[in-house]
Formats: sequence, structure tokens, C-alpha cells
Amino acid sequence: MHLDVQDLRNFYYRSALGRAAQKAVRDRMLQIWPEAKRQTVAGYGFAVPLMRPYLAEARRVMALMPGPQGVMPWPAGMPNVSVLTEETDWPIETGRIDKLLVMHGLETSDRPSALLEECYRVLGPGGTVLFIVPNRAGLWSRNDATPFGFGRPYSQSQLETQLRSHGFMPQTHATALHQPPSKRRFWMKAGPMWERMGQRYGLPLPGGVLMVEASKRVQGLTGPQERVRVRNPLDVLSPKPAKEAKPV
Repeated sequence: MHLDVQDLRNFYYRSALGRAAQKAVRDRMLQIWPEAKRQTVAGYGFAVPLMRPYLAEARRVMALMPGPQGVMPWPAGMPNVSVLTEETDWPIETGRIDKLLVMHGLETSDRPSALLEECYRVLGPGGTVLFIVPNRAGLWSRNDATPFGFGRPYSQSQLETQLRSHGFMPQTHATALHQPPSKRRFWMKAGPMWERMGQRYGLPLPGGVLMVEASKRVQGLTGPQERVRVRNPLDVLSPKPAKEAKPV
């Protein structure tokens, strides 16, 4: 079940905890994807809180928001690039996307397999996709006061297994949101310290979200193929047999 776009907007843009979560996840994303020069970038679900750094340098930026969630204009004060779309039928040509960001999309989908197939379809050669999902072992997935407390949380192995079964090859793994999902002043002020400790040591709390970057795996041809016999190139170096003398 998708969250309502108004609830997502209010969390990320109108609450102190949401703005802190936005910064923590975006900073971690920029370590994986520091730039997107002359590339086509798309976000699915509610990925717009993370996509602003790419607006200036990317060839094109698109924000795809699923119908059950609803859509809002984005970015504020600039030409709109967000669009309402069917969950598994995006208005994008095959192989067009260089970078695809999926947040609040996979864990809330009623058809995750079909959604992953659509992600695979739109990703171009050499393109990568970054999935951001609630961590099953984290505190954020147990708190329904934040968007990460809705939908199906994942473990690292569960997410990677699902991606591999749909043609993706996991490459980079990361976590974010190591600070507790609390609005109390003490925890909010200590948030940056928790993030640094979590990224360096994985302690004292597991990250609230898992981040997996994956590429599109292309299978080789299988089945019966026509066999082509190639002459050994070294045959040309072999000495020629001596000619027999003709009878007189």
C-alpha cells in the first residue's frame, strides 16, 4: 500500500525529523552517485527529496510518482518535471535511463516483481539503479510515525536475492539513518554523529534504510547455435610438403 503524497511531503519538507532523514540519505547517495553530468536521471516512488543535486548538471531529470500515491509538482520554483504514472507502465522508452532512483516504491508495491521488470526495461546500457528500502533490522521500520514504517522491510539478502532473480547485478551496498527516529532535541542534535559512527563502524545501531546499487545484467545467447569452424591460423606457418619429381 502506497502512502499519500501529502503525508510524504509533510514529513520530508515540513518536519525537523524528515529534513534530517532527507539529508542523511541524500548525503549517502551522493557518495555513491557524486554526479550525473549529461545523463538522464529518473526517480520512482517518492525520490524527489534526494534528486535536487542533479537538476543543474543532468541532461534530463524525471520524477515518476505512482497513481495510488498521487503526485505533486516538483521542483518548487522551477519548471515541473514530476508526472503521475502507472506503477508498472512508465511513459519512458526502453533503455533510456542512465540513473534510476527508487525510494518509497518497492516496499509499498503490490506487484514488486512487475515493478522490477519495468525498472529493468527502462534502464539503458551501462546504467545503474539505486534501491532505497527500509531495513528489517533497523528502528525506522518499526516506527509507523515515519514513511519507513510502512510496507515490507527488507534484509540485505532478501533484497539482493530479489534483484538477482530479475536480472540485476548488485554492486554497491550502503546504509543510512543510523540515528534513532526520535523528534527529541537530544537525538536530533546527535544525529550527524550517529551517521558518522554508523557508516564507519556499523554501530551502535543498524541503519534505518538499506541502499543497493545494481546494474543491468545481460544474458548471453543460449540454446543451439550454428557452429563455425575456424582454420588454425598456425597452419600457414607449417612447411609445405616437397613436390614429387615428374617421371621422364
